[in-house]
Amino acid sequence: MVKIRLARFGSKFNPHYRIVVTDVRQKRDGKYIEKIGYYDPRKTTPNWYKVDVERARYWLSVGAQPTNTARRILKLAGVYRKGEPAPAEEAAAES
Repeated sequence: MVKIRLARFGSKFNPHYRIVVTDVRQKRDGKYIEKIGYYDPRKTTPNWYKVDVERARYWLSVGAQPTNTARRILKLAGVYRKGEPAPAEEAAAES
């Protein structure tokens, strides 16, 4: 199974995260398939997050499941279009 999740980078007490597409069996900061953005939780710069919306939509369309935090950042970036259900809602509707 493929997940969209955060991989931690940055120094001690200065966290920065990459938004990555990875296999669930990989470690949190391990090898990943593709980097689709970044996130600075301390919001130290005006551009504290960035997401490649096109690639994120592609990975969601092929079945990648975002973690809760990654889903929140993807919503901020506008990956989920207005009127388009989130992948978790689609799965619930199918069963």
